Parts: sequence; structure tokens; C-alpha cells
Amino acid sequence: MKLVYEKGKNPAVKPKVTIGICVKDCEKYVREALKSIAIQNFPHEFMEVIVIDDGSKDKTLSIVLDTVVKMNMRVKVFHTEWRGLGAARNTIVKNASGDYIIWVDGDMILPEDHVKIQVDFMEKNPKIGIAKAKHKIMFNENLVAILENIPFILLDADPEKMNTKLPGTGGAIYRVSAIRQVGGFDECLKGTGEDQDAAYRVKAAGWLICQSPATFYERRVGTWRDLWKKYVWYGYGDHDLYCKNRNIFSLYKMNPVIGFVTGIVYACKAYKLTGYKGVCLLPFHFFFKLTAWCAGFAKARGFFFKTALTKRK
Repeated sequence: MKLVYEKGKNPAVKPKVTIGICVKDCEKYVREALKSIAIQNFPHEFMEVIVIDDGSKDKTLSIVLDTVVKMNMRVKVFHTEWRGLGAARNTIVKNASGDYIIWVDGDMILPEDHVKIQVDFMEKNPKIGIAKAKHKIMFNENLVAILENIPFILLDADPEKMNTKLPGTGGAIYRVSAIRQVGGFDECLKGTGEDQDAAYRVKAAGWLICQSPATFYERRVGTWRDLWKKYVWYGYGDHDLYCKNRNIFSLYKMNPVIGFVTGIVYACKAYKLTGYKGVCLLPFHFFFKLTAWCAGFAKARGFFFKTALTKRK
């Protein structure tokens, strides 16, 4: 892991919050994400930004370096060949000077009050280890992106879901003492699922996980082909997570047929909430992406058994 840029170091002032950004091949949206951080109304002298470029092959790193130079806050940028999200997030955990880490993905956009609301919420609730902000939807995106966003909007409409669902890192704020207490992220989970695993361990350690009043936007993939690739990647990565801890998610619920039925229920709720007629495609959307997830999971399963047999020989 190489530190390629640093500015604003001031030992006399301790940041209250660290903005942690892990990116790989995000050239299309990363500038927009960084600009939304730059306009936050939280005092900039109490913010720091740590960016990890985990082996991008496109222009992501050059865009990051060109953008952070103009940001009025302390910044560190690291670059490495691909090591996986667990290792990237741990670099941020180890280098964070703030009491909290707000995780921002390269395709996210923060409203200008996001950081202030998140930090204030954590300050008032010392028993909370992780708080997840609520998704907001941009209806100017195409149908595929809107369909991908709507289930998150529906889940956010029911805060009690946080009692049963483990949040991802995007749009979440972590108490640094909580994530350090459980040993950070599992670097063996290189694909995906490292955030759910960390949240599971934080909750098991006695910390609360809940929803905060903050909001954020997330750019979603805009084609069926990209959606397929994304969920194949999720399924492949989730295989290791499932092998580590089968309590985190149920394979039964990842069945495409079950997904189709769930999509019908979500379509009814979504139409009542948004009035958007495109939600009638949610059953097919669920079936499609869960089929992709199962393909990725099966691929990882086959590789797992092939490796196990090779080791026995």
C-alpha cells in the first residue's frame, strides 16, 4: 500500500470524522462523489478524507488526485495493486484519526448536510456502533437503475428492518472504537461481504446498529448486462462469506423463484409509494439479478471444491 498524496496534516487539530473511500475503476462517477464531500457544511477542519485506490485500470486515480487538490480539508490518497475490499477498508481503519468513519463509495452523492447529521446522531447515541443513512432515488436515471434503487427505498421505509438486516458500508457511519474492537474487516473476504461480516461482529460485540436520519444518493448500473455482471460478482464473493458464517444470510432467500414472488410484493408497495409504473417489472428484475447471483455462487462453489480436491491429492 503506497501513500501517493497527502495534504493538510495538522497535529494540533484532531478530526472528528474520517471519510473513507475505497475505489476501483470508478472514473465515471468518482469526481461527483468527491465534490459532494467537498461541499459538506460540517466544519472542514474537523474532517479528513482517506481514499484507497485498489488497483484501478482506468483513470480513477488521476481523477481522484486532480480533485482532492482542490478540497479544503486534510486528505490522504493510497494506491495499491488489487488486494480486496477487506484490506482496503482496514487501511482506512488503521489510518483514521476521527472518532467515526463515514464510508462513501465512488458512485455515491452526499447531500451537503450528510456528515453533520451522521456525526450529530452518533454523538447523541453512544451505544450505537453503526448507523446507516437512508437511500434517496433519482428518477432522472434509466429504468434499470431505478428498479435497482427502489428495493432500498422500501427497506429504508421500515426502520425495524435494521434489527434483522446487516447494513453495507456505503452510506454508513462506523464508530472507530467499535470496528477496531472486533479486529477490523476480514481480509480473506476479497470480493464482497466484508461489510456484512464486520457488521455482524460489531453487533455480536454488543453495539447497536440502526438507521440514522441522514440521506444519500447512489448511482446504479444502467444496463441489464452490467446488472448481471454485478450480481455474478456478488454471488461469487458471498460464497466465502457463507462458508465463514451461515447465520448472515439464507440461501433459500437467494432463490430466483422466491425473488420473483418478493418482487411482486415490492412492486405493489413501490407503486403505492412512488406512483411509478415501471415498478411492475420488479418481479422480473429480482428474478434476473438473483439468477446472476446464483451463477456467481455456483462458480465459486465449483472452484472451492476443485481447490479442495487438488489439496487432497
